[in-house]
Amino acid sequence: MIIKNAKVFMDTSGCFEHLDILVRDGKIAEIAEVLDAEEEAVIDAKGCFVTPGLIEAHSHIGMCEEGIQWEGDDISENEPVTPEMRAIDAFFPGDMAFADALTGGVTTICTGFGSGGVVAGTAVIVENNGSLIADEMVIVPEAAMKCAFGENPRDFGRKGKQPNTRASVAFLLRKCLQDAIDYKIAKESAQKKNEPFKKDLGMEAMVRVIDGEIPIKAHCHRSDDICTAIRICKEFGVKATLDHCTDGHLIADYIAKSGYPAIVGPTFGSKSKYELRNKSFDTVPVLVHAGVKVAITTDHNVTPQESLHWLAAMHMRNGLSEADAIRCITSNPADILGIADKKGRIKVGLDADIVIWDKNPLDLQAKPRCVYVRGVEK
Repeated sequence: MIIKNAKVFMDTSGCFEHLDILVRDGKIAEIAEVLDAEEEAVIDAKGCFVTPGLIEAHSHIGMCEEGIQWEGDDISENEPVTPEMRAIDAFFPGDMAFADALTGGVTTICTGFGSGGVVAGTAVIVENNGSLIADEMVIVPEAAMKCAFGENPRDFGRKGKQPNTRASVAFLLRKCLQDAIDYKIAKESAQKKNEPFKKDLGMEAMVRVIDGEIPIKAHCHRSDDICTAIRICKEFGVKATLDHCTDGHLIADYIAKSGYPAIVGPTFGSKSKYELRNKSFDTVPVLVHAGVKVAITTDHNVTPQESLHWLAAMHMRNGLSEADAIRCITSNPADILGIADKKGRIKVGLDADIVIWDKNPLDLQAKPRCVYVRGVEK
């Protein structure tokens, strides 16, 4: 298949360029100003804009399903520390939101547990390919460990459980990380002595955090919670993403110095709680200008999964460049999620996840004309 005559967004230049794209065996095989169309199916995209498939870095799609209530809500446990939980085991590919997501060009999604627990379990990265079998959608089965700071995990205090304070939230995360270090030492000692050792599934998952295999996915809105997340992650030398990062524009230089990326949003909608009082479409441009790697999130189903490109457009209205607005929903989340070798750019060798838009995707009237996932139209 050759897509011809399109204006293609190229991450390297940050511009839409007049290029043809050859797709073979689900991969982008060649990109050039003019490609030979012989023996290839031709998609004439004249007047259209082409981007990579959009990537959502923080969602609850397939975990908190559209159109039903408690029956489809699998995002929270009743205990504050449950690192053994895996989102892939609760994930439902039949959630109607996946089809809606394609209407907004969203082809790859990181989804998982909510922010009710201090340590909630691992998130999963999936491909929005229309399968009803979870394992056929999975790109990374355990992509990050969801942790939460601030108001949400403190709700356990109302149930007579720890945590009741922000200090208690921090303690429980520190304890979980230290327990993982102690567990790893004990396991390695037992292996050296050829002694039996009882496996703990939660600690096995946390050792992957300690070893730097997966990051902490840190829910943090308020500036002090962002700083606490950074403090603890630096203390234990672990990777992290700062998810929501609502007050990020107030401490942008500090976040940039930390080196941690931010997954910002959901920015549209009311300021429904105290933590959100500084919510603003200024956050992304300020963080980007400070040098922070940023992805934009819908936090579906807080805002609909298909609204990802609309949110990028709203941040652009507040000072984000067109190139960075598109990067924040394509290449940046690919980099942050560790899947840039597969997704996120129009680049030879990557999966042919391609959206052909009838208008510039940052135009609020834009709609996908065609959406391809690994070269297959959806």
